[in-house]
Amino acid sequence: MEHNKTYYSKQMMTEHGPLIIEGPVEPQILENYEFHKDLVAFRQPEEQHKAIVEIASLREGRILIARWNNMIVGYVTFVYPDPLERWAEGKMDNLIELGAIEIIPQFREKGVGKNLLKVSMMDDAMEDYIIITTEYYWHWDLKGTGLNVWDYRKAMEKMMNAGGLIWYATDDPEISSHPANCLMARIGSRVSQESIQEFDHLRFMNRYFY
Repeated sequence: MEHNKTYYSKQMMTEHGPLIIEGPVEPQILENYEFHKDLVAFRQPEEQHKAIVEIASLREGRILIARWNNMIVGYVTFVYPDPLERWAEGKMDNLIELGAIEIIPQFREKGVGKNLLKVSMMDDAMEDYIIITTEYYWHWDLKGTGLNVWDYRKAMEKMMNAGGLIWYATDDPEISSHPANCLMARIGSRVSQESIQEFDHLRFMNRYFY
């Protein structure tokens, strides 16, 4: 399928000054921005900066950022699921994963995450995709936020809801391993019934063994 990408942006006013929420951002532009040292949830900042540039270079890859002057202070990634995950087994060209969303502590609880997702969905091309995210409590910054696992889960769901993602049941073993883990998804308005059925099959791959 064609992976059309249309750039959108909006400005947010914060107590630290204006933030630009924008994307999908081209890889060569991402390379030239600074990457904040507190973006450490997944890798060291230098490595994660390289990783988002690589994702933006992929055919289906999308990176949207929160930019404070010339500094990236938050981002969200959309890319095909990891080949080792069950979500890749159907080889669906219209299923992409919201793989990571991260915002530095200074700009948390200000609606930055919600706005990253809202701007992500402004592109009409998103109506052609099933967009999933897999949330695992061991990735959450419980210590930094001071939230317990259930309050963090509620906050995460609320943020994802801003982008149109809702909870879906699944028998995936990793997600089922803890009740706070969850699968969320947004099914675009132009996704075919066949693709929805394939997604349902991926969600419940173990049911045929019972």
